[in-house]
Amino acid sequence: MAYNLKLHRDVEKHLHRIPKKQRERLVATMRSLRDDPRPQGAVKLMGPLYRIRKGEYRIVYAVFDEQAVIIVSKVARRTEATYRDLAQLLERAGRQLGD
Repeated sequence: MAYNLKLHRDVEKHLHRIPKKQRERLVATMRSLRDDPRPQGAVKLMGPLYRIRKGEYRIVYAVFDEQAVIIVSKVARRTEATYRDLAQLLERAGRQLGD
C-alpha cells in the first residue's frame, strides 16, 4: 500500500536552503517513504514519530497508518536541537493531518 506524503511548510522552506545535490538525496529518501514508511535504519522517537538519517541530515516524520499518510515535520542537520521539542513536532504533524 502506497502512503500519501505531505511536507510541513517549514520543511519546504528549509529544503530550498539546502545545496541542490543534498536536497535531491533528501527528496528521494522522502519519496521512498511512501512505499516503505519504516525502512531499515529508521528509529522510532515518540508515538508515530520516526527519524531517518541521510548523510548529515535527519528527516523527522510521522506515520499515520489508518489514514495511509506520512507527514515530514522536520529536516535538519544533526545538532543538539534537532530532537528538542518532539511533542511539538508530533502536534504539528497531527494538525497537518487534519488539514
